[in-house]
Amino acid sequence: MPPPMGYETEDHFPGAAYFYVADADAAPAAGTTGTAALPDLPIPVDAPQTAPDGTVHPAAPFSMRMASATDRSRALQCLTSAIYYEAANEPDAGQRAVAQVILNRVRHPAFPATVCGVIYQGSERSTGCQFSYACDGSMARIPSRSSWARAMRVAAAMLAGEVEPSVGTATHYHTYAVTPSWNRSLVMTAAIGAHFFHRWQGYWGTPAAFSQRYIGGEPLPGPHPRPSAPAIALTLAAATGSVAPLPRTSPALIQPAYAQTSVALPAARPADSLPDSQILDKWKDSGKPLR
Repeated sequence: MPPPMGYETEDHFPGAAYFYVADADAAPAAGTTGTAALPDLPIPVDAPQTAPDGTVHPAAPFSMRMASATDRSRALQCLTSAIYYEAANEPDAGQRAVAQVILNRVRHPAFPATVCGVIYQGSERSTGCQFSYACDGSMARIPSRSSWARAMRVAAAMLAGEVEPSVGTATHYHTYAVTPSWNRSLVMTAAIGAHFFHRWQGYWGTPAAFSQRYIGGEPLPGPHPRPSAPAIALTLAAATGSVAPLPRTSPALIQPAYAQTSVALPAARPADSLPDSQILDKWKDSGKPLR
């Protein structure tokens, strides 16, 4: 056998995916989207045949006709952030492809119907993010000004109706460095830069399935707040039907200094009871203005 060269030397040998497989319940690896359950909806009777079809059908242009000025601003902020943190070093086609996946999700009934909602879906849970950068601390890094401006130009063009036809109706992607658990069950539509793009099999991956309308209502740009421990306890108690009492601090544990904070302070001491000043006579008038 000839010695491995090039692509084959980078751990892409048959079976290498075993060492890079991602757990379905874990947060997605960097450069990898999470997945969502298919809609619990009946497939329309007049839906096209779901026979295997390897054709890539370009997505329809995204429309923000129903969006307010606030919606447009928030959608641009969220999409720019996703393009930057997911594909800052990708070619233009790679950045458009990442944006196309996000916009495809916005119009698919399996995902939220807003741009920010899609990008930060599940970010309230440490293992629920659909895009890893929303949970792994990447957003704490200060963006490069030039790269952010480039990502914003791509985001603005995609929101204005530009389409990346090569990825078709893809709703998932991952880098060549990892093989997610959903990799085998989806259909690959394109490979651009460091990313492979995939769509669902059958009807839910066809253009007809992307029927969700964008009507605005963008949430605040950024990850969702995570519930605190008391909030989680109340949620569990409500689910089990027994609401536990809120924790209270025992009076015996309150420090005396804090327990007396509402008691009035003693009146100020009269001037004649104060000790004599220690300042020398020659310095006593040093603070008076010159005349």
